[in-house]
Amino acid sequence: MITIDDIREAKTNLEKIREKTPITKAPSLSETFNADVYLKKENLQLTGSFKLRGAYNRIANLTEEQRAKGVVAASAGNHAQGVAYSANKFGCEATIFMPEATPLTKVTGVKSYGANVVLYGENFDEAYGAAMKFREENECEFVHPFADDDVIAGQGTISLEILEKIPDMKQIIVPIGGGGLISGIAIAAKAINPDIKIIGVVASGARGMKESYKSQTPIDSASVRTIADGIAVRDVNPKLLNIILDYVDHIVEVSDNEIANAILFLLEKHKLVVEGAGAASTAAIMHGKVEIEDSKVCAIVSGGNIDVTMISQIIEKGLVKSYRKMNLIIKLRDKPGALTELSDIFKDCGANIVQIDYDRDSIQLEFGDAQITMSLETKGEEHQKLIKDKLKGNGYRFKQI
Repeated sequence: MITIDDIREAKTNLEKIREKTPITKAPSLSETFNADVYLKKENLQLTGSFKLRGAYNRIANLTEEQRAKGVVAASAGNHAQGVAYSANKFGCEATIFMPEATPLTKVTGVKSYGANVVLYGENFDEAYGAAMKFREENECEFVHPFADDDVIAGQGTISLEILEKIPDMKQIIVPIGGGGLISGIAIAAKAINPDIKIIGVVASGARGMKESYKSQTPIDSASVRTIADGIAVRDVNPKLLNIILDYVDHIVEVSDNEIANAILFLLEKHKLVVEGAGAASTAAIMHGKVEIEDSKVCAIVSGGNIDVTMISQIIEKGLVKSYRKMNLIIKLRDKPGALTELSDIFKDCGANIVQIDYDRDSIQLEFGDAQITMSLETKGEEHQKLIKDKLKGNGYRFKQI
């Protein structure tokens, strides 16, 4: 059983390499929910994620003989970078199995620390199976991403930092994938303050741990699909479930849209680049999944290794959802001046055209017609209503997309 002493020992192991990441108040969330809301910014950790803590502690506790044989791991990305960085520090060879769809930024990050990368399978569990086979064939040490006492103890050092700075913290909200992070945090936090509440957050597309928690027995998911690839774990580990049943007070879930909203919120309001898993706790607060009024709460921002193409998609969808961008398909007569007449309407409404595509050749169009697809910068819902009313008033046929 992992104890607070194990976690304090892990903290000593980590002194030389880990960043004591900031814990800062989130004013807008605090005001909105009448609570003191803090963010623990593990996205600013070395390698961009909390995973470095557990990986380094595990490798630090290996013997020289074990390190000489090398280490192997399976990961969707963040644990991989933690293992690669730690192995490099100790001068041992590392081989990392990662799902084939792992974002390029994470694959590149792992390789930059000198590890061998093998892309295998559609998800973590398939990569894990391949890594275990490699371990047997090569007789090397496996560094589990969550179901390992040294790894769990390393993650638990986050609680020590939170409660050292804010001793009267009432709740800690933690994303759950395999469960190693929340297990370490919960064990440490409850040892220091048994009354503190530990709330877990899963993605709706990977809710195995929530279902297992409710049923008090492991229930694996048939499949997982979520933008929060760091917590996209299909199978529930019985050991971790038992710890979570003993120490965690509640588990909630957030959708991909809610996670995307939180990513955009953290980018805009806090200037933080955060991946899907890292935004899950903030999403739970933003969308009222946890009761925090009159409380002092810390959301774990667990990682920041997000692919830039995903950021682009999230920003685009976020602008549309918040009525700051409007996408339209408009039909008009294909004649000189028709496009000028249309653009004059947008000019009069104070809308800026940021993208435009003119199609006159589609077989779906009548002869003499053209179809315009355009994106507009807008100033809110009322502004978009004004634009649509003007288009209708001038006889244009259009569709908002």
